[in-house]
Amino acid sequence: MTRLPVRFFAVSFSAALCAWSVGARAADSTLALDPVSIWLGAYYPDTKLDFTVRDRSAGFDSGKLKYDAGNTTLPRARIDILLFGTQGLSFDYYRFDRSRTETLGSPLDLGGGNVVPNAMARGKFTVDIGNASYRWWFGGDSDVFGVGIGAAYYKVKAGLSASATVNGQNYSADYRYTEDAFAPLVTLGYRHAFSDQLRVYLDASGVKKNSGRLGGHIYNAALGVEWFPWHNIGIGAEYAATRVRLNANRKSIDGDLDMRLNGPSAYLRLRF
Repeated sequence: MTRLPVRFFAVSFSAALCAWSVGARAADSTLALDPVSIWLGAYYPDTKLDFTVRDRSAGFDSGKLKYDAGNTTLPRARIDILLFGTQGLSFDYYRFDRSRTETLGSPLDLGGGNVVPNAMARGKFTVDIGNASYRWWFGGDSDVFGVGIGAAYYKVKAGLSASATVNGQNYSADYRYTEDAFAPLVTLGYRHAFSDQLRVYLDASGVKKNSGRLGGHIYNAALGVEWFPWHNIGIGAEYAATRVRLNANRKSIDGDLDMRLNGPSAYLRLRF
């Protein structure tokens, strides 16, 4: 992890502990909600990725490069704190880190009038996403609906290296950029408890930012189930679909990143 995501999650965890000391002890837990909930596990999505980089000063335009990044394991952690029985704080963090090399099926414009066929393009992408939200819960003991607002932190570190040999002449290009930003977040949630040991949930969230050096939107939806064979310790499984579309805008270089992640997650569940 980079320093900023670690700091983000450390601050979130500290805020969660403070909130718990103030309000969670007085919160009336229900079958569907716990005073403190912790998820520690991994997201294992199948990832499709489109990437474009343009250098206006050099005349370079990669066009839309498509990468099938396949399945990869993404560490993931979440914390929910219940306050006053019907409100709460929620924190979520995960990171995508993947590199891929492809042979391009169409000619690549390397700038300066150099258009080469059959170029090898290697893309390396690291995306950090952290969310913090305040939620309101409505409903009864076993069924609750929630809505929340908050902020998301996201950071993109992307690089593209392209090379080709034509008639004995070597051509290459290398571009990298790193940007991060904060954006407003909206969340929706549903919880249903069949019993104190077995529950299902549905979560959805959206992030959108239209200005700045790193704009775009992030959407996520997840359906999960959790089982507690012991009161404080259990396991959880969910299936999530995530869409990340980000646009980096610099003075001479800009880039577009479009990621589609779909797959299961598994968690160690702790509740107090």
